[in-house]
Amino acid sequence: MTRRQDPGWARSSYSANNGECIEWAATHAATFGQVPVRDSKDTTLAGFTVAAPAWSVFVDYAKSVGV
Repeated sequence: MTRRQDPGWARSSYSANNGECIEWAATHAATFGQVPVRDSKDTTLAGFTVAAPAWSVFVDYAKSVGV
């Protein structure tokens, strides 16, 4: 994953402000069609990217099972 200055990180609403969740770069995803994902507890760790359609399927599944 290429690191950008601020790709528009957004935190999951399920993190409950304790940082134990993930962040994804919404602005980067909208521009490039790839969704960068990283650990919200330690944002210095390398993340990974997922194709936007695959991310959409993951989010829909998570919502359907109440994750």
